Amino acid sequence: MHISRKIRKAVFPVAGLGTRFLPATKASPKEMLPIVDKPIIQFAVEEAIAAGIRELIFITSGTKRSIEDHFDSNFELEMKLREKNNKEMLHLVQNILPKNVSCVYVRQPEALGLGHAVLCAKDLIGNEPFAVILADDLIDSGTSCLSQMCDLFEATGGSFVAVQPVEDDEVHRYGIVDLMKDLDPYAQLKGIVEKPALQDAPSRHGVVGRYILTPQILDILATTARGAGGEIQLTDAISQLLRLEKVFAYAFDGVRYDCGSKLGYLEATIVFALKHPDLAKPFQEILDRYQAGKL
Repeated sequence: MHISRKIRKAVFPVAGLGTRFLPATKASPKEMLPIVDKPIIQFAVEEAIAAGIRELIFITSGTKRSIEDHFDSNFELEMKLREKNNKEMLHLVQNILPKNVSCVYVRQPEALGLGHAVLCAKDLIGNEPFAVILADDLIDSGTSCLSQMCDLFEATGGSFVAVQPVEDDEVHRYGIVDLMKDLDPYAQLKGIVEKPALQDAPSRHGVVGRYILTPQILDILATTARGAGGEIQLTDAISQLLRLEKVFAYAFDGVRYDCGSKLGYLEATIVFALKHPDLAKPFQEILDRYQAGKL
């Protein structure tokens, strides 16, 4: 059966509890934490849209209603902004999502891991290749990471996982790839292991939150047993997929900030504040005063 090489759909697994950010995430999703003035999830959505994706599939839980609200219209807010003739803010809130982009929300009934979250989108994906974006991984790049990967998929037809070098003490936190050759900037996978011990890791290249996958992965996920942490691991399904078709690792061009960790989140906040058109100069002055011991 012919499978298109055009990526039109992206899956956003956003059902996690965000326990590393408690108590901030007790009532508000971690994906809605702001990087300056924009929530983390919006960066991920903008990256997908920049890659030409027009259907956004959010895998949510009962505590994530504010994500739906963020990408929906807010008539009361818009009316108030019109009354105040605040055209700039009105334009901002009305254009969070382009008119030609649709959102679908699917509840993940049980927290059974990333693989299970992706499987929840099976009926919506059908027989199409698709992207998976983990919003925690904020990737800053000229050409969006997902655009880079979509271009490679269209050229090769193989599934892709984004990777970056990880430190020895972080290996146990990542899916680690085993490569057939050096990355230049991509290479075919020989294997992939979820969260190995350092001595068992086949490389020091860890998978970060960007995937381009063929629909065959969904059939595999449907029969994948629970793995690390008692969850259905996407890594385990990819390990089976590469026995059937080519899967590649891609060393993307860009800087990744792990916004699932407090330090990564704070680093991203500083970096994007220093890029902000209105805040860059005064914020730099604050940092300079702090560094000089004057705060």
